[in-house]
Amino acid sequence: PSPRSSQPNGSSEEALQCEIKELKQKDLTLDQEIAQLLSEGYSLEELEKHISLLHEYNEIKDAGQMLLGKLAVIRGVTTKQLYPEYDLELSD
Repeated sequence: PSPRSSQPNGSSEEALQCEIKELKQKDLTLDQEIAQLLSEGYSLEELEKHISLLHEYNEIKDAGQMLLGKLAVIRGVTTKQLYPEYDLELSD
């Protein structure tokens, strides 16, 4: 159960209202960023393609991180110790 589920109803409702407000603000911010990109000459199709490619990149990166983690366990080292062996930067 989440920490919110153990709170009294009034407090939980306040937390939900706060979360809704934050999500609406995030939605507004994202809409503004999209409008800015469109005004810079990007098309919706181009933005959607870029987002799709970012999702694909993140999925591949996650798989790589998972494999590095399993290899680190097998070798009894940290994943950080494997980075130089595979010419990876810590920011990768």
